Amino acid sequence: MDADGRQPCVLLQFARAPVKGRVKTRMLPYLSAAGACDLHCDLVRWTCERLLGSALGDVEVHVAGNLEHALFAECRALGAADIVPQRGDDLGERMHRALRDALLRYRTVILVGSDCPGIDAAYLQRAAFALQEAPLVVGPATDGGYVMLGARTLVSSLFRAMPWGTDRVYAQTRSALSRAGLRWAELPALADIDRPEDLPVWEALQRDTGAARAVPARVRQ
Repeated sequence: MDADGRQPCVLLQFARAPVKGRVKTRMLPYLSAAGACDLHCDLVRWTCERLLGSALGDVEVHVAGNLEHALFAECRALGAADIVPQRGDDLGERMHRALRDALLRYRTVILVGSDCPGIDAAYLQRAAFALQEAPLVVGPATDGGYVMLGARTLVSSLFRAMPWGTDRVYAQTRSALSRAGLRWAELPALADIDRPEDLPVWEALQRDTGAARAVPARVRQ
């Protein structure tokens, strides 16, 4: 604990409550609504396990939707320190509030979504190491967004007027960082699992870790 009472590091996982037809919608109709929801749940559990496995600090799951869903009870059983609601009208506001509140309690914060299974302990530890030198570290996504944001200072401009969900997010984030005059570290780009063409990445990761599980069956035409 620091002299100001803050703990060293916290990892925040953003996740949506699993509702058929409302999660992993870009997988439809390649996957059924039920199959897409199962995939979402698998990715949430997978991500939580990797965050815990990094042994960097507490893990909190920040939920959009029903906190009482059994999926989040599973995360708590795995070792998540807390399950808390996301607060805000859009993704930028929800991320901003989560980081702001966490930085009151922790010296560094690493925030990830639940769509990028390539984020593993080594990647997270690399982010934590980068934060020893730079106030911010970003893990880009191969689709033009980003999969991880680490911070030891809050830069509010990163969360305003961003085209969330598009391929312009990371480019505009870099521009905002440059305008703020801040140094930042950049990690290698990783793939989100959002579309049918991303599924081979997910299957390969499971094979490589010995955790292979069948991807939900495609809807037969």
